[in-house]
This record gives sequence, C-alpha cells and structure tokens, in this order.
Amino acid sequence: MQERVNANQRIWFDPTLLTESPDHCFESEFWLQAGKVIGSAQGRGTTWFVQGEKLEMALRHYRRGGLFGKLVKDAYWFTGWLRTRGAAELLLLEKLVQGGVRVPRPVAARAIRTGLTYQADLLVEKVPGARDLVALLELGPLPPHCWRAIGEMVRQMHNLQVCHTDLNSHNILLDQAEQVWLIDFDKCGERKGDGWKAKNLARLQRSFLKEQRKRGIQFDPQCWAWLLDGYQSV
Repeated sequence: MQERVNANQRIWFDPTLLTESPDHCFESEFWLQAGKVIGSAQGRGTTWFVQGEKLEMALRHYRRGGLFGKLVKDAYWFTGWLRTRGAAELLLLEKLVQGGVRVPRPVAARAIRTGLTYQADLLVEKVPGARDLVALLELGPLPPHCWRAIGEMVRQMHNLQVCHTDLNSHNILLDQAEQVWLIDFDKCGERKGDGWKAKNLARLQRSFLKEQRKRGIQFDPQCWAWLLDGYQSV
C-alpha cells in the first residue's frame, strides 16, 4: 500500500488496483460524472458500485448506526491514523488475502481529521456475480459441498486469529463458481486464544435460524452439520 499525507488527511491505496486519482476516488460525484457508477445499495448510507479501470469496486462512507448514529452520523473519535475505521479494515483485509481467505481485495481507504474526530471511506473489490446466502437460500437448498466450503472458509479466517464480529448469513457470499466469500469486516480484528471461536460460530448459526423464521430460508440441522464438517476439516 502507498500512503498520501497532508495536514489533516491520510489516503492509503494499492496502485496495482487503483489507477484513478486517489484524491478523487472517494467522491461519488467523481464516478457519476465519469459515467462509471454501475449500481448502489442502501444500508446505513449508500454503497456505490463503480467500474474502475482495473476492476469493479464498492465505495462506502462509514456511518454510525443505532440511536447514537441519529445524533452523530459519521464522526468518530480520533486515536491514531492506523486506528481509523478505513485503515483498520484495509489492513485486516490485506492480512486475510495474504492468508488465503477469500475476501474482497482492499483497494483504498481515506481518513479526514477534524479536531478530535475523523470521517472515513473505504474502496474494495466488488465480487462479481456473487449473492449472499440469504438470497440464495430463499430460492432453494444448497448442496452439501457448499455448506462444507462455507465451514472451511470460516475456519481459515479463524486460523488467522481473525474474529468477524458480525458473522452472519448476509456477510457470506457465493459467486457463480460456488466459491465462498466473506465480506464486511468493519470493527473486526485479531484476537488471541481460541475461546471466542465457538461463540463466533454460534452467532452464525443464530443468524441462519433467525432468517429461517423471518424469511423461510432453506436451513435445517443437517445444513449446520455439513458446515461444521467443513470447519473441522481444515
């Protein structure tokens, strides 16, 4: 990663993936004016999907959720440049990619400091042709090898001592080749020991059960058994 520095801003970017201007690539207007916006998704804010010269990317501005987020939408306490949300997620994704975990490749991050607070943005690879597990399981069941592959990918992440604090059925994707991808690593990080891993898996299981009740997705105890088979095989 290269770094651009000025008095109140830091930009980190991978020049092998980003040939557009790092100074402008975090602004949706830059992509809109270039006619390179290929889609968007609504969450806490708008995630823009853009067509870069090297790859399709997802652009996200960090926003707060919950009750506090209604008062302070996108400002965070500044405790160091590498602890800003974008930089931390960028570095974690880089570690996961190097460790063989299939996650979106990190492209660039930005932090802008204003006094004691900062705002942040992130640009990552958009996984082409991928859908989250909830969308797929609403349509029908997944074969056993897909469940095992999901378990294997989660275990590879755990073997790197990375805890996905929001590990749920929406943050796991399957692409057209049935490859598993893990996404959305905001506020995630490395942890010591092994005690947290079972709790992380339990969180994932609860999310499947929740979506089963809510949306009627195709999930049963045998699906979870296949996932655990994959997890234990790595």
